[in-house]
Amino acid sequence: MSMSFGRGSLAALVAATVLSFGPHTVNAAEDAVVIPPPAVDEAARSGSETAIFAGGCFWGVQGVFQHVKGVESAVSGYAGGDAGTAQYETVSSGSTGHAESVQVRFDPKQVSYGKLLQIFFSVAHNPTQLNFQGLDQGTQYRSALFVSNPEQRKVAEGYIRQLDQAHVFPRPIVTRVSDATGFYPAEAYHQDFLTLNPNYPYIVYNDLPKIENLKSLFPADYRSQPVLVRKAKG
Repeated sequence: MSMSFGRGSLAALVAATVLSFGPHTVNAAEDAVVIPPPAVDEAARSGSETAIFAGGCFWGVQGVFQHVKGVESAVSGYAGGDAGTAQYETVSSGSTGHAESVQVRFDPKQVSYGKLLQIFFSVAHNPTQLNFQGLDQGTQYRSALFVSNPEQRKVAEGYIRQLDQAHVFPRPIVTRVSDATGFYPAEAYHQDFLTLNPNYPYIVYNDLPKIENLKSLFPADYRSQPVLVRKAKG
């Protein structure tokens, strides 16, 4: 795996810090938060549905959703900006308007949009961090939901209000809800990154704990074999 792109140097920095000073000098993956399911959810329907989630580095978010039963595909990519600037090095500047995102195609009869939101807010990221996740800084790491239809917007906005009113997080949720106007798949080396690079320091430190949290908090929704982009293409 090439270390030429930005997160490689960040991973090396994290690894060096942990080895030099011990595991308590920087925060690992955010602890999962036990939260209630949404009071209002979409009705089950036939066929597949698509939703886009942004919650920091897409490696971990993709990895979480790939382990959820009912998810048919989870693709890392960019949302919120234009097609012409949807490349990793450009998006990493924080100037394109994109957020690192994951497009999830799922079967609503197996897993609802509301359940995916519950997993997203509980396990996949910290929705109270504005324009960053852990050591990843910038608007490209913002918490956002890009909705595909009015019903998704209703469920998402209602759930955010519900969680804020219940004070399940110590700070208000900053997740932005916007219409999905375009999604651009990330470069091939970003796809399935968690599964293909389980010993990569960034993955070990930040993302593998998310998979364990998913397995622990959502055992009925967890599957051990992830649905991979490469297999879907094959």
